[in-house]
Amino acid sequence: MVSDGQAIAAARCWVEQVVIKHNFCPFAHKPARNNSIRYAASQAQDTDGLVDDLINELILLRDADHTKTETTVLVVANCLQNFDDYNPFLDLVDVLIEQFNLQGIIQVASFHPDYQFADLDKEDVCNYTNRTPYPMFHLILEDSIERARDTYPDVEMIPQNNMRLLQQLGLDEAKKQLAACCKKA
Repeated sequence: MVSDGQAIAAARCWVEQVVIKHNFCPFAHKPARNNSIRYAASQAQDTDGLVDDLINELILLRDADHTKTETTVLVVANCLQNFDDYNPFLDLVDVLIEQFNLQGIIQVASFHPDYQFADLDKEDVCNYTNRTPYPMFHLILEDSIERARDTYPDVEMIPQNNMRLLQQLGLDEAKKQLAACCKKA
């Protein structure tokens, strides 16, 4: 079983050494610099426990002082290891957001060690924009996204720019960088 410390260390490594280093998310720099990214780990081993942890994190982010906690990365190291289980779970995440009246307040970005975009082959390097050491849910305040969009030109080009960068780096380098963060666990 992966400890909270191991899971969080791997997630933090990925955010700092992959996302920020390569500017995959130009909006990540400010909360990282301000230390306003909350890293949390779920010890859930089944989806019922994970739902409880996810609800707690959604409510915590909703009610937080957003100058201190602007976003949350929930790492799930002991559950949803199979991407075919993780992907449909995202529908349940959307239901929770609706049930707690968080539409327009919080949105979720999804990441998984075996993440695969529907239109790509499993080994396509572009999948590494969303491949992480462990399954993760990034809970994002929509107000933060709107403020960031106001200051960043061509938001729609971010995914294509990330994929182009990964193609330049190559599959071996993408695997190497992810593996380095996995070793932090």
